Amino acid sequence: MLDIRFVRENPDIVKENIKKKFQEEKLPLVDEVIELDREKREAQKKADELRANRNKLSKEIGNLMAQGKKEEGMALREKVKAQAEELESLSEKESKLSDKINKIMMIIPNIIDSSVPIGRDDSENVEIQKYGEPLVPDFEIPYHTDIMEKFNGIDLDAAGRVAGNGFYYLMGDIARLHSAVLAYARDFMINRGFTYCIPPYMIRSAVVNGVMSFAEMDAMMYKIEGEDLYLIGTSEHSMIGKFIDTITPESELPKALTSYSPCFRKEKGAHGIEERGVYRIHQFEKQEMIVVCKPDESKMWFDRLWQNTVDLFRSLDIPVRTLECCSGDLADLKVKSIDVEAWSPRQKKYFEVGSCSNLSDAQARRLKIRIKGENGNYLAHTLNNTVVAPPRMLIAFLENNLNKDGSANIPSALQPYMGETKKLIPSK
Repeated sequence: MLDIRFVRENPDIVKENIKKKFQEEKLPLVDEVIELDREKREAQKKADELRANRNKLSKEIGNLMAQGKKEEGMALREKVKAQAEELESLSEKESKLSDKINKIMMIIPNIIDSSVPIGRDDSENVEIQKYGEPLVPDFEIPYHTDIMEKFNGIDLDAAGRVAGNGFYYLMGDIARLHSAVLAYARDFMINRGFTYCIPPYMIRSAVVNGVMSFAEMDAMMYKIEGEDLYLIGTSEHSMIGKFIDTITPESELPKALTSYSPCFRKEKGAHGIEERGVYRIHQFEKQEMIVVCKPDESKMWFDRLWQNTVDLFRSLDIPVRTLECCSGDLADLKVKSIDVEAWSPRQKKYFEVGSCSNLSDAQARRLKIRIKGENGNYLAHTLNNTVVAPPRMLIAFLENNLNKDGSANIPSALQPYMGETKKLIPSK
């Protein structure tokens, strides 16, 4: 969320940014919110004048009463009473205007970084770099659920009877592999200096509104009926929420945390062949990383975060590439985002396995996440990135480590988490 003062002083920049994000329907909101802000400031000014005058009259009333001039004092009291009614009306007006301004400011997009490529949607994202050789073996790679079934590792039918579409049972070696990947990712991030955390899996609406846009919330979040609680779609939500309404001394920054959690998503609009199996689901587990830092350090942290994901996947022999998200593909709170995509030998293309985002001070402004500096308090910058999100990561893992005989190699880095198993042997 932008600072209203910035919008007021730079309306052309805000409008140009909206155009770059191809959200022309939001252009009238800029002039509307500036006018509402003008009205609010006028009401505030008049209210402040009335308060000052009321204090002055109150002193005069006291003096008159002390001098025995009761009638004059009572007359002034009536004047103070009338001003109190006007002040109450102005306060109500201020409150209504503030609500209107806040609602508009919540949907005006953040100013994107100057390095972000301009494009309408994800088809115009820009490849940055490839890591590892994207090989296609000389044998056919089955669909990922077919691979898992060979290991007796998945039961979608039972999950459908128990919970419906978009859920799964993982079993045996595949379930163990799932847990091993998460444990390995946890230790990988701890070894890179991040503090491990297990957060709440539900958050209040104040946190939801602080970490994401209304459109994202509607498409993603599950609401707990009768409670002011939502199931998290990613642990980033509760991890950033951890710092709501806090003031952290500069000396204690940065806060670099890595968190494990289950994630719950509606996944509205999901469709197509790759939505089958465990590619796009309503429940999964994930290792996440978040950083709260000083503004002048957020660019450095952004580059470190996405590199962590690249390094982790490469340590498991999975080729990946990085993509710069174009302006139209950025959520409104983000100023810059890079996706990490893993190579799929079966599809002969890359698919998304992680997303790294710099939100500058947008979440911090909504959640009042502040830093205590020598010259006063100021807003922090927040960043987040996926470390690994199985079971989607399992798709990349199995496809890239599958052998012609149906077995799957376990990279050396993961073997300690799999009881030193070097290869998975299919049961079927």
